[in-house]
Order: sequence, then C-alpha cells, then structure tokens
Amino acid sequence: MLYLLLALFGGLSGVTTVLFGFGGGFVVVPVLYGVLTAMHGANSGATPGAIDLIGQSAMHIAVATSTCVMVVNAIAATRKHQRAGTLLRAYIWPLAAYIAVGALLGAWAATRVSGELVRWAFIAYLAVTILDCLLRQGFLAQADAHAPAPLGRGVVVGGGVVIGAIATFLGVGGSVMTVPLLRRRGLPMAQAAAMANPLTLPVAIVGTVAYMAAARSLPAPLAPWIIGYVDLLAFAVLALGSLAGIRLAAPLIPRIPDRLHARIYIALLALVMVSMLLI
Repeated sequence: MLYLLLALFGGLSGVTTVLFGFGGGFVVVPVLYGVLTAMHGANSGATPGAIDLIGQSAMHIAVATSTCVMVVNAIAATRKHQRAGTLLRAYIWPLAAYIAVGALLGAWAATRVSGELVRWAFIAYLAVTILDCLLRQGFLAQADAHAPAPLGRGVVVGGGVVIGAIATFLGVGGSVMTVPLLRRRGLPMAQAAAMANPLTLPVAIVGTVAYMAAARSLPAPLAPWIIGYVDLLAFAVLALGSLAGIRLAAPLIPRIPDRLHARIYIALLALVMVSMLLI
C-alpha cells in the first residue's frame, strides 16, 4: 500500500514536471516527509535507535530523495520538450552553470541545519513566491506585442547562484524561481515551464551527490536502503511513477491556454504549501 501511494504521487510529480516545470520537490518532499513521520515519528527519542533516526531525519531524507527523483524527471521532461520544440538555448546556458555553483552552496548548508528549519524555510519560500506571482505584474498575464527580453549578465550570474543555492537547500529544483523569472522576460508559460527542466538538472545532480556524500558525517547508515540521506527504495518507486506521468501528460504541453496555465501553476504551489503546513 505504501509503495502504491508513492507510485501514484510519483506519477503526479511527472505530470507537474512536464507541464509546469516542477514536481520532484513540490510533490515528493511533502509526500515522503508525511510518510516517514507517520511511520517513524518526527524528532522522536532522546536516545534514538535506527528507526528513530529515520524519523528525526525525515525532512533531510525527503529533500535528498526529491533531488534524486528530479534527475530522472528533468532528463525525461527535457527530452519531451525538446521534441515539442519549446526549449530556447539562450535562456538555458550559461544560467545553468551558475545554478550549479549555487547548488554546491545550498547542498552544503542544508546538511548542516535541522530538518525543521528546512521545512519552515520550504513553507516560507512557497508563500513568498505565491504572493509575488499574484501581486507583481507580468506573471498571470502578458502583453502579446512584446518580444521576450534576454537575460542580463547580472541576472545570469547573481540570479543563477541564488537560484541554485535556494533550490538545493529546499530540494525544489529551482523551477519556482526560473519559471517566474522567464515568464516576466516575456516567455509564454509553456516555454517558461519547459526551460525549468534543463535548469533543474544541475540542482538535482549536485544535490543528489552532496546528500549521498553526507553518509560520511553520519555515525551509521540510517537504513541499509538509504545512502547518506537518499532513500533508494522510495526513489525507485517514485521515479517509475514519474516516468509514467511524464509520458501521460506530454501530449497536453501545447494545449493548455497561457493564462490558465499560469493560474494552475499558482494554485498548485498553494496546495503544496497547505499540505506542508498540515503535516
């Protein structure tokens, strides 16, 4: 039953990845955190055993496994968008390189703070992003007459490092920042969401390696199926589900009206934020 649940939510993460540019973090993190705390408890035990350690590390495991799932999601979704012709190289490189630099910083910071701090940072960032999309012009609606504007050097360098650091720290892939950024540069929602997938790859790869390497700082493995903080069993089930979801949703890429696409994006962020508050 547990793995069926993970497979279903993995499928949902695949759908949201290919259509909205996010899914690994915003779907996987709340679900896996909820499953782990329900099974093992959260922050339990003054002198914990192995099971208690999993509960205490639930948020770190959820974020780490999320980054691993995002590698699969980002590659599969990028291939789908490449075939659909929705990717623009000028908005991917060199922004992706600076995102990778920031990802190193974010992964280092995330393994040195408490899981509860990461959880509240995750919620706070969602709230800020939702308000920004609703209150600032340029996200919900765009003027059709204006051609997309290029990314300036400061945005590429400074923005890339900040996106990478925050995304890896929270395990969200960066799409929550790259989609609004590209949207306000004048890109249609379908293309802004498409670009989020290749831009997620550096965050996902760097984050996965860093969270696996964290095994060296742990006194003992959390479980035989967990490397560092990456839950390999959960990853396998979530990844298989996500690939099925990506395949199912790919035909819908060009069919969603732009304004509706933007509104659904915000609604999904709000749903994830509420779920994290209730866990």
